Amino acid sequence: MLETFLSWFSAHGFRVLIILIVTLLVSQFLKSFLEKAIKGTVKNKLQGERKKRVDTLVSIFGGTIKFIIWIVAIMIILPELGVNIAPILAGVGLMGLAVGMAAKDIIADFISGLFLILEDQYRIGDRVNVAGIDGVVYEITLRRTILKDAEGDFHSIPNSQIKVVTKKLK
Repeated sequence: MLETFLSWFSAHGFRVLIILIVTLLVSQFLKSFLEKAIKGTVKNKLQGERKKRVDTLVSIFGGTIKFIIWIVAIMIILPELGVNIAPILAGVGLMGLAVGMAAKDIIADFISGLFLILEDQYRIGDRVNVAGIDGVVYEITLRRTILKDAEGDFHSIPNSQIKVVTKKLK
């Protein structure tokens, strides 16, 4: 059994280990690069509103890039483990088509979230009224906005349901 493991590791395990290390390095590099690139576009000192804007953009784009990198890494590792990924890719393609047709609300959430971010309507840490809920923006993703109200309750609001935003000045 040890010989079987050692022969597998010498043939495939080293590649899997290298793929994981490269994935971690690329993920960290892109996160750092993204943060520097966003800070570079916000030329003024990073205080108050500008810092919240940078934190929001880094959180959203960083999470999206990290997700994509890890999916690619998994698809590279699976063949090393002896898994044929052709049926997985075909299945994902068909599933994507079905989900795309059935999940128009999710697509609307993503599109609305993209415009919320691009138009800079609010940022993490802002006090707002969204969909009739007063609170502080705790998290923003392309899919949803999470508010924390005065009682400490968290409210998850799909971005496509956000029609009116009232940003409260301190």
